[in-house]
Amino acid sequence: MASENIDAGEQTSLLSNGNGGANGTDVNARKAFEGSDVEASRQYHDNRDLLNSEEQHQTEGGLLKPMIFGGLDGILTSFAIVAGAAGGSLSTGVVLVLGFSNIFADALSMGVGEFLSSKAENEWIISERKREAWEMENYPEGEINEMIDIYESRGMKREDAKMVIETMSKYKDFFIDVMMAEELQLQVPEEDHTWESFKEGVVMFSSFAVFGSFPLLGYVVFPTFFPDMTTESLFYSACAVTGIVLFGMGCVKSKFSATNWFLCGMETLLLGGACATVAYTIGQLVDGLVDT
Repeated sequence: MASENIDAGEQTSLLSNGNGGANGTDVNARKAFEGSDVEASRQYHDNRDLLNSEEQHQTEGGLLKPMIFGGLDGILTSFAIVAGAAGGSLSTGVVLVLGFSNIFADALSMGVGEFLSSKAENEWIISERKREAWEMENYPEGEINEMIDIYESRGMKREDAKMVIETMSKYKDFFIDVMMAEELQLQVPEEDHTWESFKEGVVMFSSFAVFGSFPLLGYVVFPTFFPDMTTESLFYSACAVTGIVLFGMGCVKSKFSATNWFLCGMETLLLGGACATVAYTIGQLVDGLVDT
């Protein structure tokens, strides 16, 4: 008995890797996947009962889309203003007034738009679920046959599909959620979906405002330390800041995927840089047309 306790303690220590309890095992479970370590993954799953924990997954990734979308949109919008100002030979004061007023107005618009669109989508999904529940209540045989056909089309034998579906259909709420995912390709939102939509809107607003401010901050910070900087030099500094922030955004994105952080950073830098180049080029062309 004592040796069993020692073995259990050693296994717990090995799995936790010094990080403490379930959180350590959750980290190791993900590291096992990232490193293609089948043995480590098997060890974690075999010892879940011992550790009294459930396998956890990253949940912050749900806010990754508004963060990346808002940040990329914000920094490129800001850079477009800076590029246009550089092409039009506008003063630093005009750049700051146009830039910050536009960034925060757009950030508010994007945040509200994200909240309303996410909320509307969730409400539509819930209405579709109510329809599926009504159909299941009034004609369950039809819904069951539809699901059997779907599973059969995906490679299951009809006898197996019938057994699986008929078993699941005994649990109506669960079966309706399965129908939503398999038949309509829709994920049913949580009961607090309005709050989740609100969080997405806040993340969108914050990301747009914060990242969009970086190219403009160069016009505030650099002149303080280097008062002799020319307008052209300030523009080049804004280009450098924009590139660094784009690369940093890609590195943050890699935290939620199995992609190498450097590759993620370069991908975001190159794609964002291409968009920034287009913005600058269009600004130069328009400025040339206005001058003529």
